[in-house]
Amino acid sequence: MNEERKSSIDSALRSWAVAAAVAMVAIVFLILLAPLATRPRHSSLTDCKDAATFVGSQECRECHAPEYEKWTGSDHDQAMAVADSASVRGDFDNVIFDDGIVRVRFFTDAGRYLVNALGPDGKVHDYQVTHTFGWRPLQQYLIPFPGGRYQCLNVAWDTEKKQWFNLYPSQAIPVTDWLYWTRGGQNWNGMCAECHSTNLKKNYDSSQQNFDTTWSEINVGCEACHGPGSDHVKWARVPAMARKQDGVRGLMVQTSSITSQRLVEICAPCHSRRSEIGDYNHANAHLLDVLLPSVLEEGLYYPDGQILGEDYVYGSFTQSKMYHRDVRCSDCHDPHGLQLHFEGNALCEQCHRAEDYDTPSHHFHKDTYEGKPSKAVLCISCHMPKRTYMVVDPRADHSLRIPRPDLTASIGVPNACSQEACHADRPLQWVVDAFTKWYGSANKPHYGVLIAAGQQGVLEAGPQLARLSGNTLYPSIVRATALTLLDAYPGQESTEAFNLALSDENPLVRYTSAAHVSAERPERLVELLVPLLFDPVRGVRAEAASRLAGVSSELLKAYQQEALARGIEEFEESMRLNLDFPHAGFNLGNLYTALGELKKAEKYYRMSLDIDAIFLPAMANLAQLLNREGRNDEANELLARAVTAYPQNGDLLYSQGLLLAEMKRYTEAEQALSTAVPLLPSNPAVHTNRALILEQLNRHEEAEQELKAALKIDPATPKALFALADLYVRTGRLDEARTMADELLRRSPNDPNVHRLVDVLNRMRIHPRKK
Repeated sequence: MNEERKSSIDSALRSWAVAAAVAMVAIVFLILLAPLATRPRHSSLTDCKDAATFVGSQECRECHAPEYEKWTGSDHDQAMAVADSASVRGDFDNVIFDDGIVRVRFFTDAGRYLVNALGPDGKVHDYQVTHTFGWRPLQQYLIPFPGGRYQCLNVAWDTEKKQWFNLYPSQAIPVTDWLYWTRGGQNWNGMCAECHSTNLKKNYDSSQQNFDTTWSEINVGCEACHGPGSDHVKWARVPAMARKQDGVRGLMVQTSSITSQRLVEICAPCHSRRSEIGDYNHANAHLLDVLLPSVLEEGLYYPDGQILGEDYVYGSFTQSKMYHRDVRCSDCHDPHGLQLHFEGNALCEQCHRAEDYDTPSHHFHKDTYEGKPSKAVLCISCHMPKRTYMVVDPRADHSLRIPRPDLTASIGVPNACSQEACHADRPLQWVVDAFTKWYGSANKPHYGVLIAAGQQGVLEAGPQLARLSGNTLYPSIVRATALTLLDAYPGQESTEAFNLALSDENPLVRYTSAAHVSAERPERLVELLVPLLFDPVRGVRAEAASRLAGVSSELLKAYQQEALARGIEEFEESMRLNLDFPHAGFNLGNLYTALGELKKAEKYYRMSLDIDAIFLPAMANLAQLLNREGRNDEANELLARAVTAYPQNGDLLYSQGLLLAEMKRYTEAEQALSTAVPLLPSNPAVHTNRALILEQLNRHEEAEQELKAALKIDPATPKALFALADLYVRTGRLDEARTMADELLRRSPNDPNVHRLVDVLNRMRIHPRKK
């Protein structure tokens, strides 16, 4: 399964009620896409800068010749092009690629570049390649389809080895799958286009499921970073003495007088793993006005923050000490030609003294190995280890961290010393011992240990995660990650951590807290989140609005109701811009469910499944909605389809079992829960609910064992204690029932239900049942 889809699905599941004694699984899957970007205090994009238009990179050449020449031929310049003899790098000389999974023939006809490949109907067709995509170390090819769609072929050209290769080796992707090359996962308009062209407008029409995608320049030109240049060109053409001397010079984005953080954020819209908010513009004051960066999610990063999935640099770089010391992308990379300013260690020696670091007393490696210069003495070998993506593209980890082989031993993350190019053939302990000998004990505290504990559900991790989330000495992405894990640790410390984070200086921390904070009463949720409806950052405002959707208007003052309505309207608009992705329809389904507009909710859940037929969050929430409307046969049919697609998903099997129990199909329900039990080893509720179903089937001994299994996982589970007491009462084992009642009384002395149980047992002692 594609890791991006798997990560989003696995992070989505939680339980939801379907009956008095049993619960069903619901999903809260918040890939928030906020409304179109804006400046603080809700300024409109139509003021002062709306006249600026895109003029093209050629207009920059006259005044900025050195920068233009560097850009010419760069990866940005060649990010996308019309397919012709100058741009196509692959071999189209009637070549067949066949790896046993994919078979494609590449050929030309009358100057056209063509492929013969398996299409969406399961039949082989000839398709014309109209555009190239990327330049090195691989090049992909775009093929037009009806509805304005361009699709990325799943076989690409390795520009180093000069050969074709399958982008998904060892994966036989069916034609119905979202990841198949003619479907949404490989759609250029939504998945790729924004970062390979300038002034890209996706223009998706969900009613027709068509695109009318436009751009100003087909590649990444000057204005992709600097913004529309018409006003600057006008300024430059005015005689020098007549120009405005306000320092702005007609620029939408100024790069000479902004902070390091802001300069890095110019690169972030393309060089980050993110949820996009809509069509990118250059007028935003905050990064979270236009996108939502991913935190250190499982499957995307290792617990210590090292790259695992494709993070595109920004998320790893913001963890680095360099970033927090105001180092910017352009300190290492020429922003126009994209080359490094220096080769080898000279790049780092711009800031770090060679006599301190480029010496055996620091790196402990020889300058040569087998008669050749040793890569082991390069700073990047230890501090920027690489990981390969898209089969042939090695990318360096930009968190610039110190190697920690001790963390490999404790939490299983990689370390630079043990990578394949270095000491992969050595035992880990050998690496740890060598590191300790050279640098002393490395067992210093690291946030990765806490994040790993939180991901594993370690009970003691909660208070430490709460403290980590509030410690401003750590990177914001780390603190936000800690907040996402606190969901599993309810309590006073977690509550205080969320409340503190809601007013944090960093927008990502505020947004994450708004997304995850909970409250027992709606009044308290309103108290916490209403201030964020007026946050200067749109991503934060939109999240607060989505969380408050459906609250009673009586809890809000008139001006707060107006702010909430604006936030919901903006949220809807942003979702509709992205309805070519399954999560957008899903999020709208959730919104309308909260607002009680169930017909609309069903429409958008189904729209999500039209995009990806096995998008699990939408399947589960639509099943919940159908159950809510009493359409249990439809709900069960949907869950059965989901179970077929995800047979190892315990929560899904649990949901299906509980729905079947509500439908009084107890034998089938028991079978589903029996399958779910080993898949949910730490969940006492699955044992308890299976026991309740077994009792309905008069399998009392098995029910007793299941309840004991639940109590072994969590001895304080009241539902299991009550169920076991009830089982003992109904099977005439009153002494054992009283033992359970005493335990309940000890654990919950103020619970009226416990006292009622004790009263019943006392009356039965006086008036025992007749056999």
